[in-house]
Amino acid sequence: MNLVLAALALWGLAWALNVRLANGPASGWGLTRLAVPVIFGLTLLIMWELIVRGLAVPGVILPPPSMILARIGQEGPILWADFVQTFVKGALTGYVIGCAAACVAAIAVDRSDFLRRGLLPVGSFVAALPIVGTAPILVMWYGFDWHSKAAVVVVMVFFPMLVNIVAGLSETTQMQRDQMQTWAASYWQGLWKLRLPAAMPFIFNGLKISSTLALIGAIVAEFFGSPIVGMGFRISTSVGQLALDMVWAEIVVAAVAGSAFYGLVALIEKWVTFWHPSQRR
Repeated sequence: MNLVLAALALWGLAWALNVRLANGPASGWGLTRLAVPVIFGLTLLIMWELIVRGLAVPGVILPPPSMILARIGQEGPILWADFVQTFVKGALTGYVIGCAAACVAAIAVDRSDFLRRGLLPVGSFVAALPIVGTAPILVMWYGFDWHSKAAVVVVMVFFPMLVNIVAGLSETTQMQRDQMQTWAASYWQGLWKLRLPAAMPFIFNGLKISSTLALIGAIVAEFFGSPIVGMGFRISTSVGQLALDMVWAEIVVAAVAGSAFYGLVALIEKWVTFWHPSQRR
């Protein structure tokens, strides 16, 4: 019980410190912006450790962070192999194919009212299909290796990207498009020099949304059939073995990989769209 009280006291101290940092002077805002989430995250982890040990929660229900960290250190090669199978082969491959296909489809939709009225409703219907229903079908079509997981990811990321790109290509005003026609610009010149740059915030919004969907889709698809490697396979089998520390180890790896991937896309967005008001301080 003393550990639980210590956890509550720690939460109060960390809360007061974060409030003080957040309301502090703006001169050190860059350091504060990093310190506040770090303190908050470390506080949650320490509280988790103290409460689980203070209440003697069994490891098969909720392991403490120290046990999860130890499992990560012990099973490093297995976790790395699972990461390569799920993220690099399945999620990343499907992400690239799905986003590229969405770009091509968006340009076709932009040039054809028929496709705009026909493809977008069909795309919204496909996006509404539950992954637990489509994943087993795609696994049966493309096999149990990473190819079927990439196919699931393609289906998941295609429509969000398509909608964002189509919306972005419509962002320019009619006056701007008329000005390009006045300069005798072709469709592709207007697309490359005017409409595509204006659509970049929308495109990166779709890329960031798809970066999180890709890993989720690949992991869920592995629940319905995979070789003896992969994050989804390991989570499924570890749950059956009551090895909750291994399940949480896979969750940590997936969370770190997904956050790093999202952060990389956000950094590229900041570099490409430096001119946009959303990137200015």
